Amino acid sequence: QVQLVESGGGLVQAGGSLRLSCAASGRTFSTGAMGWFRQAPGKKREFVAAIWHIGGSTYYADSVKGRFTISRDNAKNTVYLQMNSLEPKDTAVYYCAADSHSYSGSYYYLAEARTYDYWGQGTQVTVSS
Repeated sequence: QVQLVESGGGLVQAGGSLRLSCAASGRTFSTGAMGWFRQAPGKKREFVAAIWHIGGSTYYADSVKGRFTISRDNAKNTVYLQMNSLEPKDTAVYYCAADSHSYSGSYYYLAEARTYDYWGQGTQVTVSS
């Protein structure tokens, strides 16, 4: 049974930082990609960032580019999302997702929720103004 567990969410003032973690258990992901998505109240789930296991290429939504950084520690089977210069519009539940079957793909492929096989339960991030 694969589990993805997010942590690191919380309440932060605008301009502040948070680092989210996503620990995977149940299998080691040596291929595919890991992604972060978010969903604000009343809005659709949207892509935030993704990283390939092989090569480590990263992709970001325009709304977070330059402020957020995705990284991974394959030895710990963990992916991180460092979020800096947070804004109230970043308030959402953040979800970690794992694609276990792909070897390559474009930004648009990784930005699709249906690409991913496994999802975490989410962690709340609230940014106050």
